[in-house]
Amino acid sequence: MLKQVLIGALCGSVVLTIGILIGHFGITKSGNSAPSWVKDVVKDVDEDLIQQFLSEVDNVKIQENLRELTKVPHMATTAGDEHTVQLMLKRWQDPDSGLDQAWREEYMVYLSFPDPNKPNKVSVVNPSGSVLHTAREKEKPYTSDQEDPEVVQPYAAYSPAGEPKGKLVYANQGKPSDYHHLNQTMDLRGTIAITRYGGAGRGAKAINAAPYGIIGVLVYTDPLDINDGLMSDVNETYPHSWYLPPSGVERGSFGSQFGDKLTPYLAAKGDTYRIPEESIPGLPPIPIQPIGFKDAYTLICELGGDAAPQDWQGGFNCTYNFGAPGFKPTSVFNDSDVKLDIFNHGKIVNSSNVMGVIRGSVEPDRYVIYGNHRDSWVHGAIDPSSGTSVMLEITRVLGGMVKRGKWRPRRSIIFGSWGAEEFGLIGSTEYAEVIINIPFPFAANATLRASGMPSVQNVIFKASKQVSAPGLDSTSVYENWIRYFNRTSPTHGLIPSVGYLTGAGSDYAAFVHYLGIASMDISYTYDRSKTNARIYPAYHTAYDTFHYASKFIDPGFVGHQAVARTAGNVLIRLADSLVLPLNCSDYAESLEEYLNTAVSLYQEQLQAKNISMEPLKRAVSSFGKAAEHLDQVIHSSDLANETPLKVRKINDQLMLVDRAFLNPLAFPDKYGYRHVIWAASSAGKPTFPGLADAFAKAESSGLSGDWDKVHYHLSVLSQAIDAAASILADVI
Repeated sequence: MLKQVLIGALCGSVVLTIGILIGHFGITKSGNSAPSWVKDVVKDVDEDLIQQFLSEVDNVKIQENLRELTKVPHMATTAGDEHTVQLMLKRWQDPDSGLDQAWREEYMVYLSFPDPNKPNKVSVVNPSGSVLHTAREKEKPYTSDQEDPEVVQPYAAYSPAGEPKGKLVYANQGKPSDYHHLNQTMDLRGTIAITRYGGAGRGAKAINAAPYGIIGVLVYTDPLDINDGLMSDVNETYPHSWYLPPSGVERGSFGSQFGDKLTPYLAAKGDTYRIPEESIPGLPPIPIQPIGFKDAYTLICELGGDAAPQDWQGGFNCTYNFGAPGFKPTSVFNDSDVKLDIFNHGKIVNSSNVMGVIRGSVEPDRYVIYGNHRDSWVHGAIDPSSGTSVMLEITRVLGGMVKRGKWRPRRSIIFGSWGAEEFGLIGSTEYAEVIINIPFPFAANATLRASGMPSVQNVIFKASKQVSAPGLDSTSVYENWIRYFNRTSPTHGLIPSVGYLTGAGSDYAAFVHYLGIASMDISYTYDRSKTNARIYPAYHTAYDTFHYASKFIDPGFVGHQAVARTAGNVLIRLADSLVLPLNCSDYAESLEEYLNTAVSLYQEQLQAKNISMEPLKRAVSSFGKAAEHLDQVIHSSDLANETPLKVRKINDQLMLVDRAFLNPLAFPDKYGYRHVIWAASSAGKPTFPGLADAFAKAESSGLSGDWDKVHYHLSVLSQAIDAAASILADVI
């Protein structure tokens, strides 16, 4: 998915020199005109240049980029990964279409790998020790890509090694509520749980299991959740369609925190202090291993015990039972155990970010950063190489304009190709300054999908109106988008729906949650009214290849072209606009929406506890008034003829508003989360996350101390929103 735009300012100092120089040179001496750079200071975005950019973006070049990037598997720190590093450097250092500068940044990070000499195994073992069934160790190959010896065995990164053996139970999605429900029917101590993807994070399926005495966990992708129930590779799944074949396995990182595991809050350089491996938080405490749904079918359909609830049932043509624990008395597996032999190991290895820059002509100290991770689990055609292929085409076009002397942005643009994202957003977190991020911009060809801070929605709308939707030349990306995802705005009427960056799903995490930098995430996705697939089916499997992308995802790569045009358009506007195209009134609307939800959900019970929501209401109202006033200042001022310092001040206000929402003490139990509006939440309510989680806990426990935490989060929110409002107000 085209991922995220983060813009921010490094260097908090105001450059008074600009005003001083303008004052000095702006006074003509002996009739001489002002120097040429004075015009540059007040220049705005060039619409003709944007049209030129749109015309030069080439779908064939994007296709060839993807073909080159996916020639070999390129898991982080492998030889294939180094091949992509060299490719990025070669393109960004090209004398005709490269960037001003490109380099690699090295980090020593802690990753987890399977043992190539001792493959992980999952087997059914009877009381005499005979193996009755063994799960596939690698996926079934359908093309030569899947036969590459560098295709890593499916495994759960950061799962501990171990050889647990026990009776099998079915635990649905491995949520806390699932294990609690299952525990009501049987003693779970010493059992192995099988869970399906979804509902809880990968590692959480094991973390949630351990307190019940479960000693190992299996995880698989249910065909109901990814394939619309289709299961056969004879005519239904890949290579006949985009659906996941029976042996397909989703790999992934099973840690719950982002960034390098041994150097939290520090850059993972060679001499950096590292915590002991045994002290790493958020890792699975018991072995966990992913398997294909063909093997899951063999296990689940043989389980004994009572039938699981209806919402636990999946796509197999059998009843999903809890397990007794263990298999049915009539099963060939009767009285047998499931055994996991897991040989994963962690080690510190060198991982590279590749960085490039186009220096700004007027405000080189202000950055727009466009990023995408580079590493994949296997060939990674969609995740992440579609994003890298788009980024390479954008840099080719913009770099060529710079090299030919046709253009130089007002602000500097930094491009980042992040390493080791798949192991927990490591490369971007190590850099953690500012970004536009695109992990995989193209998962299907139906419509645009975007998430971001509310202030960035306006620039996405403007850019998407100027790009034709793939295969619909008379329809813009914006017009097509509004057909699929829309909402009614009190201010704008019917508009496309832009989601919020409320979790740590990709490389925006450190920039949004820790640094408070305005961000966006853009992708092209499928028509969700026609499929139940929670993500594109080949995600993190050996089938995510160039063949898969070119045949089933985007034949002709015109969708990738539309994404590149949209993202590049956004990038140019952020880099070149005299006044940053950010709208804080849209932010105010979102805060009002969150407030209304909070009032309807919580106010009555809070009043009964003598906890008032009035300070939060006043703060949201103040923010709305301040945003409206700033809008009026921007629209009523002739900023091209104002002192550049007035423009600089307004841009600072627009950029820094999210910093006011940071509170380092708001979420002591959540690593890396400081943004009180967009932090992750477990409550599942569309409102302020800290308040929602605190209320849910207090309501469950009834403890006065927990209700105090609700009051605390109300105060945190009220004061943060008040602080943000003051940033938007006129300077004293």
